Amino acid sequence: MATGKITKRTVDALLANAVTGFLWDEDLKGFGLKITSAGSASYVVQYRMGGREAKTRRYTIGGHGSPWTPSTAREEAARMLFLVAQGKDPVEADKQRRREAVDLAFSNYADRFAASCRGKGWTTLVKRSLRLHVKPVLRDKALPTIARSDIVDVFDGMPAEQIGNRRNVFAVLRRLFKWAISRGDIASSPMEGMETPPPVKPRERWLSDDELRRVWTHAPLCHRCFGPIVRLLIATGQRREEIAGLQWEELNRADREMRLSGDRTKNGEPTSVPLNDLAVAELDMVARSDRWPKRGRVFPTSSGAAFTAYHKGKTKLDRLIAEDGGEPVAPWRLHDLRRTLATGFQRLGVRFEVTEAVLNHVGASRSGVAAIYQRHDWKPEKREALNAWNDHIVKSLAAAATGS
Repeated sequence: MATGKITKRTVDALLANAVTGFLWDEDLKGFGLKITSAGSASYVVQYRMGGREAKTRRYTIGGHGSPWTPSTAREEAARMLFLVAQGKDPVEADKQRRREAVDLAFSNYADRFAASCRGKGWTTLVKRSLRLHVKPVLRDKALPTIARSDIVDVFDGMPAEQIGNRRNVFAVLRRLFKWAISRGDIASSPMEGMETPPPVKPRERWLSDDELRRVWTHAPLCHRCFGPIVRLLIATGQRREEIAGLQWEELNRADREMRLSGDRTKNGEPTSVPLNDLAVAELDMVARSDRWPKRGRVFPTSSGAAFTAYHKGKTKLDRLIAEDGGEPVAPWRLHDLRRTLATGFQRLGVRFEVTEAVLNHVGASRSGVAAIYQRHDWKPEKREALNAWNDHIVKSLAAAATGS
């Protein structure tokens, strides 16, 4: 085994004379140069982990040429041999470094976590939280190197008034790090010991019969999609995204029913919603017939995409209500229409379990042991409740029209 000083002059001479084999550096033990019969040269480092009895390992630093010159290769060999002296395998360390730079880079890892999520509502929340609040801060930081201070930076960058968003981001990150632990990618979560952000104060806003009537009346004047979406929210009490994303194949006019699969609901639970007269009449107007299409979006925009212009529609609706000569209406949100239906059900004497079933809430009556043994779907009761709600709205509209 030849030894000598590995320098540019030595390398050039060996290549010019077509010498093959290994040249081991006389100054840095374990640093070598390999020249093949094809005339290529590469720098290597040779070492043992565990003393003379251990198997010799050889690692190729790189081929001769930029960036690997005798000088840079020597520096890299010295670094690796220093790791060996510390009892660390440089090959494994290099693999881990590369893995952290790619596979465990937070941005890439977050995308894989999001892809593993189930349930459309949760998946949407995960992707949105990561994209808007977490990735801009953590970027490509290696997952094992993320400390609690990095997580604190994420929340420090969020507006203090976004209480709900802060809790959502906290939940997403906590689940992400728990997933990483289960996969063996990290040993512990940097969020251990962190306090969950305080809960959002529950909203109590619900619309009176007069307010609901005015919303019902003015909604169709806002947008051809927004109007019927709002009216269906009032008539059925379902979530905004579930109604706006309706497909005709999810609706059955003969059975007067809406059926949503688990991937279309926020909580991942499938649901069936009886359609009362108001809901059927609204869908008839959308379809321009009592023969509904068999497939396709119920509320497509002019481009065929899903409707998303809620803010613009709500702004116009609020303006129309403010200008109709009635009493001023306190600020409200579309989601308050669900609370309005629930409150209306309570006034009509509808059982709590039926209200939960209509809203597709997994509350006390549909969780734990009750969820295992109580399999009744409340279908007849849901239809009766929604029909009673239908009659209540119709009477309210009629009373306003007659001035009584």
